[in-house]
Amino acid sequence: MRIIPFLLSLILTTGLIICLNRQWGGLKKTPPFGQFLSPQHGFWQNAEPVGQHIDEQVSLPGLKGKGDVYFDENLIPHVFAASQNDACYIQGYLHAKFRLWQMEFQTFAAAGRVSEFLGPGPDNNYIKYDRSMRRLGMVTAARAALAEMEKDSTVKADCDAYTAGVNAYTSQLKASELPFEYKLLNYSPEPWTNLKTALFVKYMAYDLAGHDNDFEMTNARSFFSKEDFAKLYPETQDSADPIIPKGTHFQPPALLLKEPATVDSLYLGHPMTVTAAESKPDKDNGSNNWAVSGKKTLSGRPILCNDPHLSTNLPAIWYQMQIHTPDYNVYGVSFPGAPYVIIGFNDSCAWGITNAERDVRDYYSIKFKDESRQEYWYNGKWVPAEMRVDTILVKDGLPFYDSVATTVFGPVMYDPTFPGFSDETNTRSYAVHWKPADPSNELRTFSRFQSMRSYSDYKDAILTFKSPGQNFAYADKSGVVAIWQQGEFPAKWKEQGRFVMPGEDSSYLWQGNIKQEENPTMLLDNDDNGRGFVSSANQIPVDTTYPYYLGAGYPEYRGLIINRKLSDMNSITPADMMTMQTCNYDIFAEMARPLLLRNIHEARLSEDEKNYLNIFRTWNLNDDPNEEGPVIFKYWWNHLTEDIYDDEFSKSSLEMMRPYESTLLEALLRDSAYSFIDNINTAEKETLQQVVTTAFLQAIPDLVAAAKDDKLTWAKNKDTWARHLLQIPELSRTHLPIGGGVHCINAAKKLHGPSWRMIVQLTDKTEAYGIYPGGQSGNPGSPYYDTFVDKWAAGKYDPLWVMGPEEVKDQRVKWAMHFSN
Repeated sequence: MRIIPFLLSLILTTGLIICLNRQWGGLKKTPPFGQFLSPQHGFWQNAEPVGQHIDEQVSLPGLKGKGDVYFDENLIPHVFAASQNDACYIQGYLHAKFRLWQMEFQTFAAAGRVSEFLGPGPDNNYIKYDRSMRRLGMVTAARAALAEMEKDSTVKADCDAYTAGVNAYTSQLKASELPFEYKLLNYSPEPWTNLKTALFVKYMAYDLAGHDNDFEMTNARSFFSKEDFAKLYPETQDSADPIIPKGTHFQPPALLLKEPATVDSLYLGHPMTVTAAESKPDKDNGSNNWAVSGKKTLSGRPILCNDPHLSTNLPAIWYQMQIHTPDYNVYGVSFPGAPYVIIGFNDSCAWGITNAERDVRDYYSIKFKDESRQEYWYNGKWVPAEMRVDTILVKDGLPFYDSVATTVFGPVMYDPTFPGFSDETNTRSYAVHWKPADPSNELRTFSRFQSMRSYSDYKDAILTFKSPGQNFAYADKSGVVAIWQQGEFPAKWKEQGRFVMPGEDSSYLWQGNIKQEENPTMLLDNDDNGRGFVSSANQIPVDTTYPYYLGAGYPEYRGLIINRKLSDMNSITPADMMTMQTCNYDIFAEMARPLLLRNIHEARLSEDEKNYLNIFRTWNLNDDPNEEGPVIFKYWWNHLTEDIYDDEFSKSSLEMMRPYESTLLEALLRDSAYSFIDNINTAEKETLQQVVTTAFLQAIPDLVAAAKDDKLTWAKNKDTWARHLLQIPELSRTHLPIGGGVHCINAAKKLHGPSWRMIVQLTDKTEAYGIYPGGQSGNPGSPYYDTFVDKWAAGKYDPLWVMGPEEVKDQRVKWAMHFSN
């Protein structure tokens, strides 16, 4: 009779083993429970106790000398290495130790491999994303960049060392030590390569130079009259305050451009429409930076500030560190996935970076001979396209095979087989020409930044930086302050690339690049008698006298308030810069409020409605966390925008970009009879007072609902998160009590904002401060996962400790790792 209990036990045990080693669920399958819950190897092993010691002796076979890393209480490493090459080796090891899953996952996203690890996604969106990245040519671009980088012996050696450091760490990882996300998604890390580093560099280029509106603008041009289009999409705004002050004299262009003979009829006059839809990075990817001359500071020395605006991710985008070698001593933030410090300072200089916002991604309409896409019409004849088949691996599914054609203009991004993220049928083909696809060596810039000592070093360092175009602010201890908009920008004739261009002949190709010395730049030295500062906030770089076409759509308001404040300030201290960098003043609201209050018909309002109006009227124009004024303004302005534009835009099903907020505001300030005020669906001719009042009344139900949900204060309504890369709320920091907004210097919105705030005063002993919304560890089970988030949200800073080699016994040193070969 004992056989029956034995069989029952065997069946239950077998069933349990099967269940625990199988993935369950739909598109978001669980990991095998047996592995995931294993006490020896599962996620429990990722819990790190507070105060856990990380002291360690590490033998790295590729290290040329010895190295020491001292960690402070925030887990920030202070690296002391025998050479730059050894520093890169140790940096790779540290990045892998604390951010391995993040750095590798980002390269998968760059290479179009997301569905390989996450499955097809809802509505196959992960496959669509992978197809987009592959068709854009991210891997091809990374290979071209790597070939260029490896021509530079220093960069190649440093990348080799960085890769060796990453692999030195991953090669000894036990299953129990795998980062949590590998266990959750049930896969293991691959060996790191220099190509993965190049992929990460191109991923940042995509994030900062991958946003365009060619399709939407093409549709709008086809739908609206020439006069209405000019009103809706002006190239510049009256309020624009360029990076290089208005009135600066520019030399005639070195490159004389020839417009195609068919530009008016075939390009600007052609009624093309587009149904394909792109996947785009956040349109607000940008930054603030400024540097003030010693003539405006209390210390008499320059102060440089920078806060790059990127996604507020967990793990954080940045990894903070100090690197000390016999040749330099640098402190700042690095990108897990690449060597060097990207934004920071050394013993002589400081630098900060903002996005140039230049349009370096253009589309061309391609005419194929037939559905095979083997030949396309170019310069009067059919020419062969280069064809390739991409194999996209899909987790728990069959591979997806994508046939991609490449033309002289670039790869065909969208065609009848792939409309992108559109649900509409797409009958046309569009090739993309993208500047980051060209060979380049951006890492050389950051390699040189580590040890630069002078303005001439700075100019040399930025020379090979081609894409994404950036505004590099610079200051040094000799008193020099400068800014240079650096990148390799295509020289364009007026409105070239604003719309989809004809792809049937060579006349619409880019004709060359703007010379580096023609890029916008500004230099202040100790003898300067000008305004005493340089600044950028992604606004238009120069006025209309600049000899090349710059495109449209630059944000105005952060640049306006930064320049206003810096112009008015003197005897500036780092504390003043902290106050300014976290400033929530809304200059857009400052300009809009008088217009709204002038035109609201208060007699139509009830007493409760007047209460909301009075809150708005008495609001201090700061988007502070507990203010209600910004919420009222948000809903009121949104409804006003809809009431003015919806009647026209609803007449078309085409995807079109709505006018920028600045366009509407400045149009209404110039002309109270702005033609779009009138609702074309009514017989009555509406006035500005009518639409302003109606929009306010329409906002009232939104405000009542917000109050009911306890979301009438700005921080709760905006609801900023530091969100995990897998968008898992439990691994995120949600509902952060932070103010600011897209038009404020403190440009925090829901999932995006100041990803690193840095202030550097270049006194004899450098005085520096910084903070970012995350922590040094990428492990959700670590107490160092979100160390700085609350302080960042509160607008506070940490002093940045530049440790000296004589301070190894300092009480700020909590742990040490010693490296040898």
